[in-house]
Amino acid sequence: MSAETPSTPRTIIHLDLDAFFCAVEELRDPSLRGIPFAVGGSPEGRGVVATCSYAARKFGVHSAMPMSRALRLCPELKIVRHHFRDYTDMSRKVMDLLGSYSDMVQPISIDEAFVDISHLPEPGLVYAKQLQTQIRDHLHLPSSLGVASNKLVAKVATNVGKASVKTGNYPFAIQVVPHGQEAAFLAPLPSDALWGIGPKTAERLAGLGIHTVGDIARYPLQDLVRLLGQTGSVLHFRAQGIDDSPVHVSHETKSVSHEETFARDVSNEAELMQVLSEQCVSISKQLRKLNLHCSTVAIKIRWPDFSTIGRQLTLPDPTSDPKLIEEAARKLWAAHWKAGRKVRLLGVRASNLTPPSFQPKLWDWDPKEFEKKERLDTALKTVQERFGAGSLVAASGLQDKTKGQPE
Repeated sequence: MSAETPSTPRTIIHLDLDAFFCAVEELRDPSLRGIPFAVGGSPEGRGVVATCSYAARKFGVHSAMPMSRALRLCPELKIVRHHFRDYTDMSRKVMDLLGSYSDMVQPISIDEAFVDISHLPEPGLVYAKQLQTQIRDHLHLPSSLGVASNKLVAKVATNVGKASVKTGNYPFAIQVVPHGQEAAFLAPLPSDALWGIGPKTAERLAGLGIHTVGDIARYPLQDLVRLLGQTGSVLHFRAQGIDDSPVHVSHETKSVSHEETFARDVSNEAELMQVLSEQCVSISKQLRKLNLHCSTVAIKIRWPDFSTIGRQLTLPDPTSDPKLIEEAARKLWAAHWKAGRKVRLLGVRASNLTPPSFQPKLWDWDPKEFEKKERLDTALKTVQERFGAGSLVAASGLQDKTKGQPE
């Protein structure tokens, strides 16, 4: 990490969708607004709080807490089952909105992202307000934003802005750190406000009399390096608000997956196969949205003792067809599950992704026949979508089904 800041100041926005899962659930069910509720698993099993409403936080409920403990703290807490597909869809809409401001968008989770708007003419606050308003008015979601000259300070700014709002509801905060004031902004904050400082490091620093970010910035660099190694050097520059890391942009999707942890271990194969089928359909839809095909299908199974297996299968041809994906997943399942064995988690992943290719093998290439087959497939799909999957099939399919049957 360089001690010199870039010659041209950047403008980075950090976006955080406040209590995102809860906000989406309130869109699904407006009666949840203003009441204590948590998104997560059943308290009767091993369920934990994924996130909770601000009304629930007043009782001390927080994410990653066992749901059973959350209920003890807040007996009237309502538990809502997660709807990940909705969260993914809403997240994608937010990221698309960010993309309308800049090509340099870096999602860091389903509800957080950095966007580099250095190329835009107005101050960062102008665009932060616009983004927050658009997300609120068009997507009906709350958000908080930090604006600074780098990613580190922008993210810390978001956290500081949210903490400063004491309404007990979604904060809708915007915190701006002007260029040149990064170190002064960070100085009074506790040391663990910086990236890379967890509870153990914070405790070690406190033992040295280092309690704030300013304390770190003032501590002799050589002593920090001697005590903490390379981490000491990194913290020295971060404490001064120096972070030259770029907003990373990756357009490559390496895999698409869907998994579910059950509130109670499940041994009923019909129930498990229903979950697996739904996961394959979800993956297929995502692949088609991304205009990708997969060549590898994998399943993930976690047993009650937390041991986990992952097995994969290479397909004859790349596909986004949910039936073919499910067929491969079922083969893997059948090879590694014994009747009656309980399952804690089940998941499916599609990988080795490539754009669709409709070009047949060169030695089979006949343009007229290919176009004819494409028209036939399109007609078949149209009829099946309208009247049901079994309403019409190709003659070749009938021949396959009648093999071995008496005439």
